[in-house]
Amino acid sequence: MTRTSTGLEAGARPTAFRLLLAAAALAAVLSPAAGGQGDVGLLKLLGITASPESLDYVVAKVPFQLHTLLTEQRHPKTWTLSEKIASDTEAGLRMLFAVDEDVAARLETLAGEKALLDPLVSEIEYALLGKKKIYIYGCGATGRLAKQMESSFWRPFWRKVQAEVDLWAKVRPAVGQAVGEGLVGEMTGADRALISSLEGFEDLPLIGRLQLQDRGVKKGDLIIAVTEGGETSSVIGTILAALDEWRAEPGFDPRESRKRLYFVYNNPDDKLAPFERSRKVLEADGITKINLTTGPQAIAGSTRMQAATIETYVIAAALETAVERVLRRSLGKKEMTRLGFAAETGLDGRLRRFPAILQEIKKSVPEIARLTDLEAKAYAGGRFATYFAKAGLITVFIDSTERSPTFRLYPLDTVAEPARKCWIQVWTDAADAKSAWLAFLGRPFRGLNPSLYRKPFEDEIGDPYLGEKALASLEKAGDGQALLYDFSFGGTNLKTRAPKAGDAAVAALLGSEIAALKDPGSAFRRFADMALHAGAGLGLILLADRPSKGTPPAPDPATALGPAKTPVAAVRLEIAGDDDPFGLDRQIALKMVLNAHSTAVMAKLGKVVGNTMTNVSPSNLKLIGRATYLVQLHVNDILAAPGWVRQNGVRKPISYGEANAVLFDAIAYMKERTEDVGQAAEVPLSIVRILESIRQRRGLTADEALEIVKKPGLAEYLAGLK
Repeated sequence: MTRTSTGLEAGARPTAFRLLLAAAALAAVLSPAAGGQGDVGLLKLLGITASPESLDYVVAKVPFQLHTLLTEQRHPKTWTLSEKIASDTEAGLRMLFAVDEDVAARLETLAGEKALLDPLVSEIEYALLGKKKIYIYGCGATGRLAKQMESSFWRPFWRKVQAEVDLWAKVRPAVGQAVGEGLVGEMTGADRALISSLEGFEDLPLIGRLQLQDRGVKKGDLIIAVTEGGETSSVIGTILAALDEWRAEPGFDPRESRKRLYFVYNNPDDKLAPFERSRKVLEADGITKINLTTGPQAIAGSTRMQAATIETYVIAAALETAVERVLRRSLGKKEMTRLGFAAETGLDGRLRRFPAILQEIKKSVPEIARLTDLEAKAYAGGRFATYFAKAGLITVFIDSTERSPTFRLYPLDTVAEPARKCWIQVWTDAADAKSAWLAFLGRPFRGLNPSLYRKPFEDEIGDPYLGEKALASLEKAGDGQALLYDFSFGGTNLKTRAPKAGDAAVAALLGSEIAALKDPGSAFRRFADMALHAGAGLGLILLADRPSKGTPPAPDPATALGPAKTPVAAVRLEIAGDDDPFGLDRQIALKMVLNAHSTAVMAKLGKVVGNTMTNVSPSNLKLIGRATYLVQLHVNDILAAPGWVRQNGVRKPISYGEANAVLFDAIAYMKERTEDVGQAAEVPLSIVRILESIRQRRGLTADEALEIVKKPGLAEYLAGLK
């Protein structure tokens, strides 16, 4: 692939000018805040000196200060989520699902705008028939989306087709023997990034270009680059590197590259225009842009929710529609029905199924609330959760791993961990770790080969901070990382990490899997029996077929388990499986239930304030920016509260630079206190330290602030101040 810029933004400021700006920022951050009589500069009061990293961030990392984006704003429907859910779990869940109505409205609009999405369907069809590679690339939540496209939808479907020997004989000449390998879902950092983010990678356009090369993607292949915010550097690096390949050819015609290059995102263009890297894509004539903006997220900035939901639904529906078109060239109506295509369904018809899914979920809110209370009680008691899934494995796994950066929890435990630290683990029906990865991905684990990436990282990353982080993360991204994680239902897991009394054990069953609960020998039944025997609370998420008219309601499968001494929370959704051979509707329903459930659990535990993720982990430049903004937002909200002003007087709002300096001090402090991960986070620590120092008119130490964060916790502390 052609070499592309690897800087934070093209035309970076000259070093001398940046130093002048840094000096100005230092003066601004350290200057006393004007306001009430006797005010002292915030950093002077706290005894903090803005670190070089903080000054560099405030001055040179402006492109990653994204609090102006629509996805970072607070949604009015969930403004008081943390207060509501503390007393009424059902009411809090209804708030969260109300925001999914924004997705339904956007999908209805898209269904009526055929010209926007039909070219994508046509090009997927063209790629299939032309035996071209389909490369879907994302980062974070959209990277997991890309993996799901490959491993939950694409590979299982083509295996099913190949199992129908007579049908496969008719289809194979058109699509080729290796069609199941033809879609590559890749994320920034490769398969290791499924577990947790790799610092420094997301912020590099360079890694997007290198992974494009590493996966053998060529000019003419179909590339779908997906970013929730529309500003992720690695995703932008991917699509621009691909465009450069087209531009390098004599007689370049942007009309041709537009057919193969797609950029999918979730923020209004005018909100992205100030960011040069985003503007480069938006203004590029040779890329097709698909804007799926729904509005603010249910939790401000938590794009794993509505943004990832609509992107998953649209891209998977486009894939399914294109596959249907291809198959109808070779197969008759009865043959199509055997593969799950009961009636010809266009993309618009698929998109219009979403409201029915949402309504079915809303009907089950009381049952979801019981599941939420069950899991929250386990964590509040110092216990753990174990999830079990087969067909829904990736969807379950995605939700579990995304909890860590969103709510500052321990990442998934490695096999070397002597005792459980991570609050959650995920198992599947596999005998050992290697088999579990195969069940998970449908192929062997795929990491990054350091020999391809190390030299470009050393030579082409101009920013020392990013270079150091990227090289360190490269050591954690190779194929050997697969050996560190075991998701199997057997071996050491059963001996040392099985659910115990007070834990939560949750199984997700899709379609025909539900019947397995009646079979004492099935993996699902053995998991449920094991949990109940141990005294763990059991949760069941059942995605069942919608019964035909006149069919009596299905019995509650939990009754097959017999009487239980501990709670059983069963959530049953009936989702039509017709014309959905990918199983998209069930997977999206499972995603939405899990996203709302896990968010509600964390809100009940005080890890959300209002509808902001105050326990976010500042693990990359974007998340540092989000964390800084949250510190500034909540501190200034209190400083302006009438009760505070009456007791403490008027004080000028804190600046972004001040908030960032305190945050970086908290980051350095927490690095030395690894035992407190999962109990406290940098954002609450910074907020409490600032407000309590101002209130007491003395500089609170980080140790003192941490004790307040631990008990009573940020939400209760802020409520008391108001």
